[in-house]
Amino acid sequence: MFDPASSRGVYANAAALTLWGAETLDELLARDFSNLSPAVKARTNRLRDATAGGEEVQERWTFYPNGRPVTVQATISTFRMDDGHGVLLFEAAPLDVGAEERRAVEALRHTSTLITLLDEAGAILFSNPAAYAAYGPGEATLGARFVDRDRGAWFLAQVRGGQAVSRLCEVETAAGRRWHDIDARPVTDPVTGASGTLLNEQDVTARVEAEVAQATAEQKAAMAEARQKFLTDMSHELRTPLNAVIGFSGLLAGAGLPPAQGEQVQTIHEAGQRLLTVVNQMIDLSEQGDGPAAAPTASPEAGVAAIPTPDPADEAGGRGPLRVLCVDDNQTNRMLMTAMLAAQGVVCETADDGALGLAAAAAGDWDVVLMDIQMPVMDGVESARGIRALGGEVGAVPIIAVTANTLADQVQSYLEAGMDDLVAKPVNMAELLGKVAYWGGCGWREAASGGLSDADRSHAGG
Repeated sequence: MFDPASSRGVYANAAALTLWGAETLDELLARDFSNLSPAVKARTNRLRDATAGGEEVQERWTFYPNGRPVTVQATISTFRMDDGHGVLLFEAAPLDVGAEERRAVEALRHTSTLITLLDEAGAILFSNPAAYAAYGPGEATLGARFVDRDRGAWFLAQVRGGQAVSRLCEVETAAGRRWHDIDARPVTDPVTGASGTLLNEQDVTARVEAEVAQATAEQKAAMAEARQKFLTDMSHELRTPLNAVIGFSGLLAGAGLPPAQGEQVQTIHEAGQRLLTVVNQMIDLSEQGDGPAAAPTASPEAGVAAIPTPDPADEAGGRGPLRVLCVDDNQTNRMLMTAMLAAQGVVCETADDGALGLAAAAAGDWDVVLMDIQMPVMDGVESARGIRALGGEVGAVPIIAVTANTLADQVQSYLEAGMDDLVAKPVNMAELLGKVAYWGGCGWREAASGGLSDADRSHAGG
């Protein structure tokens, strides 16, 4: 006999004492059964109401007196005590439950899936151990489980309409907020035959957190890539016109102009230099936010290229003036480079993009190739790789990157493509001439033909 009001036993015969592992009746009656699962509490209250008028109910019960399931077929009725107080009388006999059913019961107990059975009104009838551990007693409404309190009502409404639905939901558990994959579907209560709702839940918090971390990392990577593109474009678009302003003004300043015009040209040249300083500082500060430091670049007024500046016209080793191929898609830049080099007696021919530059390098006899980077059709990096793939003397020609794109990782990509050196735009004339003279006369032809070792060439190239 069991009193649902006090959640204590009232009487037990010898078989019941054996079932519950009690030495005496007093020992069993002293036990407090108030810590029942929500399902057992709901079932007990239902039996109390169903038998209050003298009716009997036949049901199958599974008890866990010693941690192992014992299934019985029970007849339940209400027994009136001397004071008129009603208690539940359980008259039960063990059932020889089939192996498959015992396995099913054990699987239900030990599965990590949270399983909850609700009646048609949404009251919790049953929670398996995993669900009970996560949510505790089932007196609270279904909505209290969810961070979004309307989510429980939404699940019930869908199921009442005959729909099985699944959603990823954030829930409140004993362990704090978690993410659960929840599947809700209509079922029939096997005890009462009434309609109900079955919830199956999987804790997927680790997966969701990993996906959020990955999405955050991808977003940061995308932002870094966009930032890099912005810096590259900004550097190219600002430094390229400054290259023409500073370069041509520098040429004109040394062209013997009348004093008034010479002073005006010098003013233009100095203004261009000041603007370049501002551009460099702006790009460097922007890049320091989340990327590697920019590669150091020579300022227009700094000159060169710890490297002495020999006369480029005398550096071809008796072969006549140096022959330079300038590959650049900007007409103004090609004109400027040609003018700078011609002023020192260097022969300079040009190509409009990387593909034409590759073809010219393969067909010509060049001492140095000056290679722009950001070009249509084929960029400077791909063109440099193509030249190196030619092999022999034409594939060994020194290649100097001439570019406004001078961030550290960009410079590294130029070196990996086989380029030997870099001149930053806006071009400093002394630096350009010094590097052209140096690489044009460094003995690279002897190295290409086997007369100079790679180590010697590397030493010669600085």
